[in-house]
Formats: sequence, C-alpha cells, structure tokens
Amino acid sequence: MHLQQERSHLQNDPRTHGLWEASAPPPPPTTRLDGDTSADVIIIGAGYTGLSAALHLAQDGQRVVVLEEAEVGFGGSGRNVGLVNAGMWVKPSDLYAALGETLGQRLIDQLSDAPNLVFQLVEKYGMDCQAVHNGTLHCAVGASGLRDITERARQWESLGAPVELLDAKSTQQKIGSSAYRGALLDRRAGTIQPLAYARGLARAAISHGATIHTSSPVTSTDATAGGWSVKTERGSVTAPWVIVATNAYSKYRWQAVQTELVRLPYFNMATQRLSDAQLASILPERQGIWDTCTVLSSLRLDAAGRMVFGSVGALRGTGLNIHRNWARRALRRLFPQLRTIEFEHEWYGWIGTTSNSAPRFHRLGRNIVSISGYNGRGIAPGTSFGRDLARLVSGHITEADLALPITDLANPPFRTAKESFYEIGSQVAHITGHRF
Repeated sequence: MHLQQERSHLQNDPRTHGLWEASAPPPPPTTRLDGDTSADVIIIGAGYTGLSAALHLAQDGQRVVVLEEAEVGFGGSGRNVGLVNAGMWVKPSDLYAALGETLGQRLIDQLSDAPNLVFQLVEKYGMDCQAVHNGTLHCAVGASGLRDITERARQWESLGAPVELLDAKSTQQKIGSSAYRGALLDRRAGTIQPLAYARGLARAAISHGATIHTSSPVTSTDATAGGWSVKTERGSVTAPWVIVATNAYSKYRWQAVQTELVRLPYFNMATQRLSDAQLASILPERQGIWDTCTVLSSLRLDAAGRMVFGSVGALRGTGLNIHRNWARRALRRLFPQLRTIEFEHEWYGWIGTTSNSAPRFHRLGRNIVSISGYNGRGIAPGTSFGRDLARLVSGHITEADLALPITDLANPPFRTAKESFYEIGSQVAHITGHRF
C-alpha cells in the first residue's frame, strides 16, 4: 500500500498552508485506498466536519472509512486564521430571522457551546495544537463599528453569554494599539493552530478505529441494495451511509455542494518572531482579534510569538503584491513598534458563504447527508456539526433534532460575478483604504 507523505504534498505550494504547515506536528500515517472494503459509514472529506464525525462514530463503535482527495486538513480546515469563535459571523437576531425562533435559538445554543467542545476534545486527546482559551476580541473601527459591537453585546448579554463590551482605553490595554474605538470580548472563544487541530482530530479518530485514506479522490457513487458504493481510482468502499463533508472544496460528484456557496478569498501572513519587548506590549493575554470593517482584518499571535495578520483577498495575480504591501502598511499603522518586522509566511484559501449566513443541511440522496457553509466560522461549528452527523447516522438523533432545516441544493444568483467582485473588490479596498 502507498504510505502517504502529507508534509511534502502540502509544501508543493507554500501559499496554501504557510505557517501552519511549517509549525504543525506531523500528521498521523494514512494510506491511499487500494482495493475494495466495506464500512458502516463512508465520510468524504477530512476537514473538521468529516474528522469530527469520524471520531464520534468510531467512539460509538461504528466502522468508519474517510476518503480525502488530498490530505488531512487540506481545505479550509488547514488554512484559516485559527479563531475558535462562538456563534456565527452575524448577530443572533440575524439567525432568528434566517431560521425562525425555534431553530434560531437551537443553533445559537449549540454554537455558543461549540468552542467548549473543541477545547474539551483538545484536552481529552492531548492534541498538540497551541490551544489558548482566553477569548477573542471583535474590534470596532470608527463610530459605526462601535455601534455594531454595542448591539452585538446587547444581544449576547440578553442570552446570558459571557461577553463584555470594552471601551477604547481597555481595548488598547488588551491589544497594544489605539486603532479601535472599543471591542467585544467573548470569553467562550479562543485560538488554535488550525492544521494541527485537524491532524489531532484525525489521530484521535484513528485511535478509536477509524480508517482515513488520503490521496483518494472519489470518482463515482453508486446505489447498491444495501446502501452505496463509493469508488476511487484504485478501490471502493461500500456502506449503508455516506457523509459528505467537503464544503467549499467540493469536487467531482459533489461539485454542487461547492457551487451552492459563494466563495470568499481570505489570506494570512505571518511575521518572524516578535522580540520579548514587543510581545510584552502586543496582545499580552493572547486573544485573537478581528474588526468590523466590511473588508475585515484579523490578527493573532502563535505559540512562538509570530504575528499572524489576515484579510479578505487572494494571493494570486495582481492581488499578491497589493495585499502583501497593504499588510505591511496596515500592520505598521496598528503597531508602530513593528515598523521593521518582516513577513516570513503567506498563504490563502476560500471561505464558503451562504445567502443567509447560516450553514446548510442537505439530504443528497438516500442515506447521504451533508452540512456545509460555515461563513468563516468553521472550527467550532464544523466540530459540533460533525458530531451531529455522527449521531444522526447512528440513530441517536433524528433530522428533527438538528438545529438546521433540510434544504435543497440551489445555486445562488450571480455566484461567479460575486466571487470575482470579492476578489477584485478586496484589491481595490487595499489599494485605496487606510481603514484604521
């Protein structure tokens, strides 16, 4: 059998995983599917949703086979900023409007607790993924930004969430920059090394008996008398149930899962390690932050003291130098003490967004289910919904128990135009906008 060498594959393009690949522990050994086998559940995709589902199914004694086209965490799960946030990107009121009172409240409750699930799994399995459970800061840019986070604070406080609205002085003390009018501190949240967490989930799932096949893209899915036969180039798996967990990186048979989403490009750049003096004055409590700008930015420190700074945009074509130059300017405006610091890593990926900013639950066929569309909040929701899918196919819950309604796949209007607008618009914003 072919022993997968994941590290070398990911490094073929340094702009896919950047710092995360350079600093993550090695992945667990995996193999390419070679031959025919059977399982209780086939999972397509080795990101947070698929790996969480595999772990919880294997814990329950189910025979699980995961098929991954590339490598563990190759998609958004290995490229994101690493903010483990509660809820979705939008306000709670937006989720009520999108899903109704009952499902909206169910989703809010589930995702409020989702960061705890992540950090509990990290602790239980001793995952080496730089987990820091000190909260995150949503930072107000200008008066409109302050109004936005004030309303968010009001809504979350009415729901009993452990959030705190900080004034400009307190925000400056937390961050080390005077750029913001205030911030919303959410103590449920934290940061993590995202690729290392994906690999930790994979290792935990394997420890319970799950099988993960990488470099095994699905070529066909055919109905059988007892379920489904999922084929790859060199083998097949048969099982009664299939979970599709491919999200914004869906291809081939499940391309429709991806084309339902409007993909938003997002890049990150990581500096060299900051000096001890710089680290004492910047993010001393190690919260991760993001701001209220439409073309938002995020930043955090990793365990070694590197600053990870990101924003909307793709590091390709004309965008590469535009975003790179903007990042240098923006970081130095935020932290003048970093005026001589250089970036050592840069990478980008795609966020799958939905029209109502809520995830989508689909029944793609008899005993084929999928949840996707995390709108930039993949770590905690993906982990939590992966557990839900495991419980669903195991019969512990029904579809009526989920926090999401069943919806049909539907292509959003002007999807390609919107994606082009996001990519080009972010370049225009980063050429013309000072933002701080």
